Amino acid sequence: MGRGGGATALDEAIDAYLDHLTTERGLARRTVEAYARDLAAFAHTLGSRGVHAPAAVGAADVRAHLALLAARGLGARSRARALAAMRGWLRYGVRAGWRADDPTADVAVRRVPGALPRALGVGEAARLVTTAPPRARRPLRDAALLELLYGCGLRVSEAVGLRGAQLRLEGDAGFVTVVGKGGKERVVPLGRAARAALGRYLAEERPRLLGGRPSPWLFVRVGGRPLSRQTVWKLVRRRAAGAGLAPGVSPHTLRHTFATHLLAGGADLRVVQTLLGHADIGTTQIYTHVAPTRLGAVHRRHHPRA
Repeated sequence: MGRGGGATALDEAIDAYLDHLTTERGLARRTVEAYARDLAAFAHTLGSRGVHAPAAVGAADVRAHLALLAARGLGARSRARALAAMRGWLRYGVRAGWRADDPTADVAVRRVPGALPRALGVGEAARLVTTAPPRARRPLRDAALLELLYGCGLRVSEAVGLRGAQLRLEGDAGFVTVVGKGGKERVVPLGRAARAALGRYLAEERPRLLGGRPSPWLFVRVGGRPLSRQTVWKLVRRRAAGAGLAPGVSPHTLRHTFATHLLAGGADLRVVQTLLGHADIGTTQIYTHVAPTRLGAVHRRHHPRA
């Protein structure tokens, strides 16, 4: 006889967790779908092991599923993602009261060191942002968008989702209120170049694109519809090619470059974490590997034995 209760208990517990991710944590649809796939595979493994209730899942079941994924050829990164899904679900079960403990607490996947993010040099970033093709169709909008991506470190989804009400250009210290992952808000200051580019776009080009129609979106196409992420990706690639940069430059490259240049200029890691909207400082710490010269200088200046 199998361990646990009814045949649908696992599915019901997984569905409750996915609803929690969507409604309470506000995760993106694709992220929730990835969790759903990982947990469906785990539920299949549990069923084959005679486990039919979430309260009966043990560490041996988690390890068995990870071993099965490895046998199927999944790499460490994919297995670590699957473990994260299982761990999140089972920890949710502890909070919801249908589990007494977290069986994944002592389970780990040996992680492969992540590839260091590619960051542009200062001159490369300036060329990308300022070098417009001679017959660009929307030069002011494109310039404002690129200045914002590089000057504020926004994710492409955050940039295209900006509404005009989130922007403040008054005075000498403009800022933008960004809604990031999980619906969390952060305030990012605007530099002089970004403020100037946004001001020109708002005064001259955006009204022409709207053609008298109202639109809440900051960056718009003709008629007031918001830009798509694909449009921004194509823009960055065209501008990178026009600036003579190596292939592979993306909007995320500008976000990496924003963080790297801040650290190289002496910014505190916690400040960079806040500006990027990272929930965990560990996510931001990857940038300590891309600014070794700056870190060495700080060490020499502040350590008594350096």
